[in-house]
Amino acid sequence: MLDLTKIARQMQGISEHLSREAEQSRQRLEVAQRLRKKAQGEQEHLIQERETWRDRMGFPVAIPAEPLDFTPYIPTPPNVQTVLATDGSQIAPSHHEIAYCYLINVGRVILHYGQSRLPLLDSLPEVFYKPEDLYISRQWGIKTEEWMGYRRGVSEAIALADLAIALRTPGSGQIAHPEAPILGMVDGALIYWFLEPLPTDARQLILGAILEAWEKMRQVKVPIVGYISASRSSESLSFLRLAACPHPHPDCFTHCPIEADSVLRPYDQKAPCQVFDPLRDTTLWASVLEPGQRSPLWRSCSRILDFYPPEHQVYFCYLHVGPEIARIDMPAWVAKDPSLLGMALSMVLSQVQKGYGYPVALAEAHNQAVVRGGDRARFFALLEQQMIKAGLQNVGTSYKETRKRGSIA
Repeated sequence: MLDLTKIARQMQGISEHLSREAEQSRQRLEVAQRLRKKAQGEQEHLIQERETWRDRMGFPVAIPAEPLDFTPYIPTPPNVQTVLATDGSQIAPSHHEIAYCYLINVGRVILHYGQSRLPLLDSLPEVFYKPEDLYISRQWGIKTEEWMGYRRGVSEAIALADLAIALRTPGSGQIAHPEAPILGMVDGALIYWFLEPLPTDARQLILGAILEAWEKMRQVKVPIVGYISASRSSESLSFLRLAACPHPHPDCFTHCPIEADSVLRPYDQKAPCQVFDPLRDTTLWASVLEPGQRSPLWRSCSRILDFYPPEHQVYFCYLHVGPEIARIDMPAWVAKDPSLLGMALSMVLSQVQKGYGYPVALAEAHNQAVVRGGDRARFFALLEQQMIKAGLQNVGTSYKETRKRGSIA
């Protein structure tokens, strides 16, 4: 039980700390704004420096694909449109339950606008219980719970691609209006950086399936975007570090060797170019963009993208949606098509307006996917019935789990 009386004594210290942080953040923002103006005049030179010295730099730098002062307004969204979204949830495996298995539930949403058609709101559950599903990751030293999270990403991508193909296929029962542009949305980044440290076979098994789903969407010309709310990224700010570098060239391994290995760098010791650290991209662009405007496009240079094909390299921009600055990820084939890009961003902005601050399609996909406590209990009750019907004996949870569900206090 949480003792609020004891916590109340710590609140004053927290508020004073946050007040100091706010003032320091304002000062960092002023520095970043000055560096942004400086970088605008030498953008091509900084890009060339990055390309020349990238193997000697100790931090990843996103590359601007447009001028740094390019902040266009998003066009008006089409009256007739269709938006797709998927999101996933799960029941994690536990040795204390009646059976060691896990469940992935993918929420699916199709919203039609200006077409007088009913939406699709449902979910696709899948139970994983076979040894090849539960223990395949053990050969790479990956826990089943962690592998389940990776598999959920695959299931979400495949479900989204299946919806896009169905809407583009005559006779599927889900065909979209011929004049309706279609947009696919997912919650979160399209850069699966957490797959980078995985062994090659494991990474290819997960990432290959996701990229295959994206390719199917490209073939039917349904753009996909990743919507990141409250982004903590500083990828675009990393480009300004090139402008802040006091050395002739950004050779981190020579001039700032401790920066080359951030694990060894003390928390309070920074390189000279980290004058605005730990400022976030969203803070910078909030001071630049007006509602309805976007930042320039950027090409991410995260290391995991070395395993993405050229057409699916990830670009991103920051979009002022009103309540916040959202980061929008997209594949290269969307970013490099001006009409497709404008259409996609206009539909994203429309979704945020319809959802009162967050895309309505993503919110509904989450609501369809989420597995609540009652759903979990009913899932295991159904499983227990089937096990008893199959003639299994001593079906039940562990003594630890049984005891934790009750209290004598």
